[in-house]
Amino acid sequence: MILSGNEIKQQLGSNIVIQPFDEARLNPNSYNLSLHDELLVYEEVVLDMRKSNRVERIRIPEEGLVLTPNQLYLGRTVERTETHNLVPMIEGRSSVGRLGLFVHVTGFGDVGFCGYWTLEMFAVQPVKIYPGVPICQIFFHQITGDITEYASNKYQHNRDIQPSMLFRELTGDDADQQMHLEFGPERQQQELFGQRLVQRAAR
Repeated sequence: MILSGNEIKQQLGSNIVIQPFDEARLNPNSYNLSLHDELLVYEEVVLDMRKSNRVERIRIPEEGLVLTPNQLYLGRTVERTETHNLVPMIEGRSSVGRLGLFVHVTGFGDVGFCGYWTLEMFAVQPVKIYPGVPICQIFFHQITGDITEYASNKYQHNRDIQPSMLFRELTGDDADQQMHLEFGPERQQQELFGQRLVQRAAR
């Protein structure tokens, strides 16, 4: 069974945490999560499952950023969530999908997940996005049976956008690969990279 919007609100602070929470984003049986103002793109031409692939950070300016087709973008939600005794599920919004932008988060999350949601985004045609736009929605399913909460060292309690950590499973490498927000000259370089993507889309 899926929780209604009213039940989601009732369970805030106990089984459900959504920070920040805006009641205007509450739907009949889901809650709209918004897009943070940064993206990651892979720098590698060929992605290797057994390695930590290099990424570049792009800032989404207030005036928007054009996403180009055939490019995977990793974003994250503004909201941090926690879910206990329920199964969270993320789906892209139909209004966003009808613009040719598909948002994927592997569907079902895990009981006990705490953190920000990394969004896998792919555009089939150039589409302009903006920071803070409602990009996806979270649902909550009831679960039966004994519960063992999610405790992975890959994505639990994440602090930022998370590229794939599959290499940890394949190689046993437990090094902390969590991304950190960058400021100053590094962020300026990232903004220049984002501008290059915008120019490429305009050609």
